[in-house]
Amino acid sequence: MSFKSLHLQWSKVSLLLLLLILVAIGAVPGYLSGKWRWAEPPKVATLSQLTKLRQVGLAVPGWQIVDRQTPQVGEHKWLMQEMVGAKQNKAILLLFPQKGNREQPEVEWSDVNGFQSWETDSDRQIEFTVSEPATKVTAQFFRGLTKPKPGSLQAIRRQTYAVLQWYAWSTGGHPAPSQWFFADRAAQWQNRRIPWVAVSVLMPIEPLDTIDQHWSEVESFAQSVQSTLMSGVLKP
Repeated sequence: MSFKSLHLQWSKVSLLLLLLILVAIGAVPGYLSGKWRWAEPPKVATLSQLTKLRQVGLAVPGWQIVDRQTPQVGEHKWLMQEMVGAKQNKAILLLFPQKGNREQPEVEWSDVNGFQSWETDSDRQIEFTVSEPATKVTAQFFRGLTKPKPGSLQAIRRQTYAVLQWYAWSTGGHPAPSQWFFADRAAQWQNRRIPWVAVSVLMPIEPLDTIDQHWSEVESFAQSVQSTLMSGVLKP
């Protein structure tokens, strides 16, 4: 066996030993107390506020709620708000807040897309930042084109949206549940939790418009939504 191969194997063994030590250190307090950290995670401090959010809605600065509903989307009831801005610009906000201490953000975005009955294109991940406190959020950005129902008036003109989707939490956001998982596990070592809210923003656009033409407007609204959630139901 060459020295290089031996060194590589020793590095892998050293890494494995380090991981075992870290796991052991984390497990000892739970073992001695009879309570395993992952078996009984800390409670979500703002769970009651998250529950209330679905009932009373989310007041976004600079926007007026003109209609609020709780439609069935897949297996869950969401909060849906139709909103109008100061310049008479329109937006639809769909929110699904965490309901229980053990509930993880496993909402299928395909359920939301199916609820809207649309075709999508121009899919990409995009980032925006909330200034206070400085927080970076990654979201899924795409164009949604509604499918007209046979025999309906919608068949005359299909509605097109610029759509932004992400899971929001107190220190950021991402459309992938795994990103929240790592943040929540890190928080549990400090005996706290990371509450979350699934967010889907829809901005009506003209059929031939690109979503890039409307990014500034979508970003501004998304920043207000994230900031409002962070200062309210997601605040540690």
